[in-house]
Amino acid sequence: MLYSKSYFTSADRDWVVFIHGAGGSSAIWFKQIRAYREHFNVLLVDLRGHGKSREMSTMKRYYKEKYTFKTVSQDVIEVLNKERIEKAHFVGVSLGTIIIRTIAEYEPDRILSAVMCGAITRMNVRSRILVWLGHMFKKVVPFMWLYALFAWIIMPKKNHQESRLLFVKEAKQLARKEFLKWFHLTYDVNPLLKYFKETEMQNPTLYVMGSEDHMFLPTVRKMIADFERSELCVIPDCGHVCNIEKPDEFNEHSLEFLKRQALRTTKAHAKSDAERETV
Repeated sequence: MLYSKSYFTSADRDWVVFIHGAGGSSAIWFKQIRAYREHFNVLLVDLRGHGKSREMSTMKRYYKEKYTFKTVSQDVIEVLNKERIEKAHFVGVSLGTIIIRTIAEYEPDRILSAVMCGAITRMNVRSRILVWLGHMFKKVVPFMWLYALFAWIIMPKKNHQESRLLFVKEAKQLARKEFLKWFHLTYDVNPLLKYFKETEMQNPTLYVMGSEDHMFLPTVRKMIADFERSELCVIPDCGHVCNIEKPDEFNEHSLEFLKRQALRTTKAHAKSDAERETV
């Protein structure tokens, strides 16, 4: 079982589940917790081998498995079951958005709505070359060199420095074997993203992207142009990890969206209850 930390305030409030990206941990949401707790119950999860989950006894079992997006997504479902959370809003960043999207495929009824920060929806030529180089040199180059290089290419500007350094700091806690297992997931990314690109989530989704997210913003713009239940919010002068670089703007836009979805859910439940009473 993964490590998780919950902030429960009221049974009348919806849950929000935060999913970090590869190399990060639930610590990257430290600028969101206070604002979100004012409106929702909050659940933080550390993915396999990340944060405090790397200390869990179940990691011995995980090391024997091949990682897939389905298996790492199922880990999150197990945490929801343990916490007795039937449905929740999900907030993810970077690779965490792919995990949310995978959960939506296998258990769509668990997701009320989703906020995708720095969403990865397609690998462009630059990112595919980057991944290819990573696979070429992963056995001869220290993995932290690769990770630091990837972080710099994705978040190159001076105003991206805080998020870039935080992700590198968190990644340093990964074991090499664990890094390679997660990096191996890149083999599965392209076919998966191609399917996601053609199939919209049935759940309302807000994509929050930085205007300087040169690797992934163009593909998100193009993708949601054909989607009906998806919205796009672009934060100016911001890179890939909006929740760290521009936390106030991220919190404002994401919470406005989630509160709107929570109200919609409440109204739907009230209508359903009224219909049952009538019958």
